[in-house]
Amino acid sequence: MNVVSTVDPRDGQRRATDLTETDESRLEVIADQASSAAQWLAARGRLGRAELLDAIAASLEAHRDDLVAAAEAETGLSHARLDGELTRAAVQFRMFGEVLRDGAYVEAAIDHAGDTPLGPGPDVRRMLVPLGPVAVFGASNFPFAFSVAGGDTAAALAAGCPTILKAHPSHPLTSHASAAAIESAVRDLGGPEGVVAIVYGEEAGRSLVRHPAIRAAALTGSVNAARAIQAAIDERPDPIPLYAELSSVNPIVVLPDAAAVRGDQIAEGLFGSFTNSGGQLCTKPGLAFIPSDPGGDRLLDALRARVDSAGGAVLLNERIRDAYEIRSTEFERAGARVSARPQVAPGAGFTVAPTLLEVGLSGLTAEIADECFGPLMVVVRYDDVADLDAALAAVPPSLTGSLHRGPGDDADVVRRLVDVFAARAGRIVFDGYPTGVRVSWAQHHGGSWPSTNNVHTSVGATSIRRFLRPLAWQDAPDWALPEELRDGYTAIPRRVDGRLAPAVE
Repeated sequence: MNVVSTVDPRDGQRRATDLTETDESRLEVIADQASSAAQWLAARGRLGRAELLDAIAASLEAHRDDLVAAAEAETGLSHARLDGELTRAAVQFRMFGEVLRDGAYVEAAIDHAGDTPLGPGPDVRRMLVPLGPVAVFGASNFPFAFSVAGGDTAAALAAGCPTILKAHPSHPLTSHASAAAIESAVRDLGGPEGVVAIVYGEEAGRSLVRHPAIRAAALTGSVNAARAIQAAIDERPDPIPLYAELSSVNPIVVLPDAAAVRGDQIAEGLFGSFTNSGGQLCTKPGLAFIPSDPGGDRLLDALRARVDSAGGAVLLNERIRDAYEIRSTEFERAGARVSARPQVAPGAGFTVAPTLLEVGLSGLTAEIADECFGPLMVVVRYDDVADLDAALAAVPPSLTGSLHRGPGDDADVVRRLVDVFAARAGRIVFDGYPTGVRVSWAQHHGGSWPSTNNVHTSVGATSIRRFLRPLAWQDAPDWALPEELRDGYTAIPRRVDGRLAPAVE
């Protein structure tokens, strides 16, 4: 068996671990256990699964020190950032516990038998039920919140789906420790093996999504990773969905009056948004449209000063470091000029210099408008706000679009730009920055290709919808129905004979 290794991006040193890549025989065992574990999750019901999610959150918090230490050594991210991210992971599990207790997510609907305009109609009842075992591929840039202990895992378990996790090669020890904390919570509640499991190695990941027990896959990663996983899925005789969150440029537009009134404040926010966590966030703004006027000049000067005084950023792995340097060079060759870049000693690990590039609106090409993962942002100077509509329409669809307004900026211009963003982004941010995705009921973290490959969100309460399917019962006896569809059940909101019936406590 191949030994799994880990690399500390702060020094670039590769070290062997006690982990080994998952072979086919072990994968078969894991898949069989996951199929059996689905029965245990179903038997617990909504409230029992809510108890499980709360227990997982508590277990993650109980192992906080060890988990954060492991992630520091494998990601180079700061202790404070990782500590906060672990809290976010626990919050996600607890939020889905509340989703389960609320129960509206099952979309229960009952149409009693009766006369219809087309004649006598049967009794039909419908709700959402679990898909079955799910494969989750962890992200490199969020070792907790979008990885083994991430929102995909929380949503899948909440839905009642056993979850098999593909450890990210950049943080295998963190993945292992996270899975162990989750498994501990499952065991404490008497759960079987297979509710959660983890596999290691690229071939194991491909074999996982080809396995007939797997009914869906989720990924936060690159377009190339999604294509490789989809290619493996395409080898199946039966298709399954892949829910992938991928590449995003996240354009920000600063209107003239906003630049004039609060340019320094915007410069500070832009700097933090594109450099925090080494710029390795899916919502990092890659393009900032700034007016070519005195207010825009002052804003850009303030932004340059912050970049010039910045230190180096440690990137997550060698592949990301190399891609960052290549993309930066490609942008410059395509016509973007360096506006600010501090002198940073390369050091022993994967350290790079934050980079601010600049280009005129007429020089914005498709190549420059592409994503560069890492602490790089392109400032696009524009003369007339009327030219922004066409420019934004040429930017690839993104997870977010942001707009900064001042009191003197024309409301019709704002409305028009909002319409452009609405057609090309999943979240519109007003007078703020896209980094920082609130975990909440109303959140939507998604967008058109290439930001995602589907219409669903990967953050927030409705992300559970990815791991559910509708099922209808016609003329079923009461005992054969889920309790949520039985007459007299009032614990969750339901639509009964076309009318919404709220829950009654």
